[in-house]
Amino acid sequence: MPLPSPNLDDRRFQQFVDDAKRYIQQRAPEWTDHNVSDPGVTLVETVAHMADQIVYRLNRVPEKNHLAFLDLVGITLFPPTAARTDVTFWLSAPQDEAVSVPVGTEVATLRTENEDAVVFAVERDLRIVPSALRHLVVQQRGQAVTDRTHDLAEGTDILCFAESPRPGDCMLLGLTAAVPHCAVVLELDSRVDGVGVDPRQPPLVWEAWTEDGWQPCEVDRDGTGGLNRPGEVILHVPGTHVLSRTGGHEAGWLRCRVTEPLPDQPFYTTSPTVRSAEACTIGGTTHAIHAETVYDEPLGESTGLPGQRLRLEHAPVVGDTPPVLLQSAEHDGWQDWEVVPHFAGSRPDDRHITLDPTTGEIAFGPAVREPDGGLRQYGMVAPKGAVLRARRYRTGGGRAGNVARGAVRVLRTSIPFVSEVTNREAARGGVDGETVEEAKVRAPITLRAQERAVTLRDYEELARRAAPETARITCLEGEESEHGAYAVRVLVVPQAVPDPGGRLRFEQLVPGDALLERITRYLDQRRLIGTRLAVGPPYYQGVTVVATLHAFRAADTDRVRRQAHDALYRHLDPLTGGADGKGWPFGRPVQAGEIFAVLQRVPGVELVDEVILHPADPLTGKRGDATDRIDLDPPSLVFSFDHRVRVIGDDR
Repeated sequence: MPLPSPNLDDRRFQQFVDDAKRYIQQRAPEWTDHNVSDPGVTLVETVAHMADQIVYRLNRVPEKNHLAFLDLVGITLFPPTAARTDVTFWLSAPQDEAVSVPVGTEVATLRTENEDAVVFAVERDLRIVPSALRHLVVQQRGQAVTDRTHDLAEGTDILCFAESPRPGDCMLLGLTAAVPHCAVVLELDSRVDGVGVDPRQPPLVWEAWTEDGWQPCEVDRDGTGGLNRPGEVILHVPGTHVLSRTGGHEAGWLRCRVTEPLPDQPFYTTSPTVRSAEACTIGGTTHAIHAETVYDEPLGESTGLPGQRLRLEHAPVVGDTPPVLLQSAEHDGWQDWEVVPHFAGSRPDDRHITLDPTTGEIAFGPAVREPDGGLRQYGMVAPKGAVLRARRYRTGGGRAGNVARGAVRVLRTSIPFVSEVTNREAARGGVDGETVEEAKVRAPITLRAQERAVTLRDYEELARRAAPETARITCLEGEESEHGAYAVRVLVVPQAVPDPGGRLRFEQLVPGDALLERITRYLDQRRLIGTRLAVGPPYYQGVTVVATLHAFRAADTDRVRRQAHDALYRHLDPLTGGADGKGWPFGRPVQAGEIFAVLQRVPGVELVDEVILHPADPLTGKRGDATDRIDLDPPSLVFSFDHRVRVIGDDR
């Protein structure tokens, strides 16, 4: 049985004739005789017969030719992109010497019966520097620092802040060395006498002195509950941490600073004290990419002819700068070649090549015949017989690399003194390569836009081209009162991987500054003069569903409750929710009747008794009044926040 042929044009002979006669009425109204006996109609039918034969042949064009046509107009398949994440290497115990994690170190997820391990490779050298506590000083707001290192050595209780703490008071800890990208453990014998702060939400922030001033540290765990009790604090120090001089002492400084309390947040009534303090380095964090690095791959010899093409053994090529390092062996050693997008600006002595990352094809510059008869070489050609090799490139990528946080746990490359590895946040940015069908859909949009943003759809298409790893992008007219006249608002929803259990955290839906800057810079070069551009996240309207369900007789109420929660989070999801599973539509209201239908489809539910909706603030957690409908503005999406489901069982 032959393969089905694409139907590029479904018109037939009679339709061509009818279309021609309609055009005759418009263009030549004096021609009134359209009978088959008219010589002109005979000519029309002859041309229609020829067009019918052409369409018949065109509809049998194989996909290879179709790809050639797309390539002819400059449409090529987008390659996949590789997911990236930060990976933390934990030491088995504090070390006296620095521990190095080299580039290319491989870590992976656990391999299961149904899924292969997803491998990540370290992109940057990591040096886990040993450290210890050398100095402790305190500083009250607006005053000079006071050195309390001697009191600490004697075991005296030291006030961390002023006796009645105020925002801006801080305690500074000086380490023996700067520890960029490292995880530091602080063991503090601290306590607060009397009424103090809420240990779950203390008004404190941990910071490190960097090249750009004080920068916040990520707190992995605070066993002291905000300096309320003895315990450990694990800090992840920024990569720009440096030595500095404070109070006459040079050290790698960390500090604990009192912040302004939030509304209804308990504050210190008296300063916590510290009797003893120790510090050590217990790990380090670096970037990792879902790709395999290939080194020193032989590609053969140069023919010395313009336009020579080579193909890498592994494709697609992802995630590196440059994407491939090509070298040629010449009389003065190995020579590097630069990857360029095209040869338009290449001179005959420029070592330029192009790379198709989807197929892994490398091309040298062509020789083009000029109008005067001369031959111009665009880009240098490797000498004949020169050995060619790919010194380094990476292959891999795709959606498989978007793994949840905590999924990377296997150390594939043995490193002394490293006992554990983990990713504290989900890997993001992995996108599968474009398919031919997707390229066919994109081709007319790309040809219409022509690298210029005019319509709202043009802005969306160009923004996706600038950041293919984003989950959703939409474009709206900007409000004149907010963004000025002739404003275009581009809303960006980043890719997010749910935590184990299928729940998204609000901070995962906030795009990073680097992503927004890249989209803004790309669109700014292609927008019309006079058009204002605003790129940012949408407004997320939190929604809390409070529902009462009746389960069938003998049904497991706990299981029904879990499935009902899953159904609500799945339906009210900004990325995969909605009726079509492609994400909740922008500006679409949430109605109680729709939630009734969602819960009624849950296995084991006999009756949905009551559904109440509450608007909620995802940041503060405050809920609004009960309602049966929550309206959303056009630039808004929903976010599930703390649904409450009560299941009533029948024990008869």
